[in-house]
Amino acid sequence: MYSMGLSLHSIGAIGILAVIVLNLFLLISTKELGKYKRMMSVVLIPLSESMLGFVIFTGIVMMAAKHLDFTLENIAMIAISLVYIVLEVKRLKALKYLNASKEKAFDAYKPYARTILQVQFLMVILISIWMWVI
Repeated sequence: MYSMGLSLHSIGAIGILAVIVLNLFLLISTKELGKYKRMMSVVLIPLSESMLGFVIFTGIVMMAAKHLDFTLENIAMIAISLVYIVLEVKRLKALKYLNASKEKAFDAYKPYARTILQVQFLMVILISIWMWVI
C-alpha cells in the first residue's frame, strides 16, 4: 500500500511537470489574448489545480501513513507546494487583470508568465530529483 502511494505521488509530480510544459507551450504559441484566456480557463487552470491537488492529497495520505513524521523531505515538499501556489496565484492574477484592449499587454505578460512557469518547473524538477535519486 505504501509503495503504491509513493508511485501515485510520483506520477502526480510527473503530471505537474507535464502541465507546466503544456502551459509554457500554450503561452509561447498563442498570439491572441482572448484565445489564451479561454484555453486557460477551460482546460489548463482546472487541470493544473487538479494535478496540484492530487499531489498534495497523496502527500498528506503518505504523511498520515508515516504517522505525521515531519522529516526534512516532507517540510521541503510542503514549502515547495506553498511557493508553487503563491507563484500560480500571482501569474493568474496578472492574467485576470490583463486588459485585452491594449495592444502590447499580452506581449508584456508573456515574459513574466514564462519566468514564473520556468521557476515552477525548476522547483518541481529539483524536489523530484531529490526524492527520486537521493
